[in-house]
Amino acid sequence: MIVNEQIKASEVLLTGLNGESLGIVSREEALALAREHKVDLVCTSLMSSPPPCKLISRGAAKESAAAAKREERKKDQPLKAKEIRLTPHIEEHDYDTKLRQCEKLLASGNAVDLVVRIQGKEGPKAKELLEELLKDLSGSGKKETGIQLSGKQAAVRVLPL
Repeated sequence: MIVNEQIKASEVLLTGLNGESLGIVSREEALALAREHKVDLVCTSLMSSPPPCKLISRGAAKESAAAAKREERKKDQPLKAKEIRLTPHIEEHDYDTKLRQCEKLLASGNAVDLVVRIQGKEGPKAKELLEELLKDLSGSGKKETGIQLSGKQAAVRVLPL
């Protein structure tokens, strides 16, 4: 962010405190206006000639730049995955509760790992349960991986739409 004396252009396209256009003025005149109103002169883009500049209250420009930086960092975070555990012998009410939990997590932007614990020969039943859950969740998420049967569990990851 380029402010006040850091601006090197001889002329700037100036915007006032209330968003009104003040036209093209010299750098010195713009800095004098900024000092007079006790505000900062902030350059919004260096890609045009003359560069557009705004009069912004002191600290507000710094705060908005920090907020934009925080938002950018937040977007760069990897997707958080929450795990929902089930068993192949699940009651209808419990199934509905787990389904609502999954929809809530997907709506908040989290990925969901659906894990079914299996013992003995419950593999096909666990896979059937996961397929049914995926079908019911199709409105709020899509599967990232296929259903993986491994040893004592069957799992699938669902990403939010």
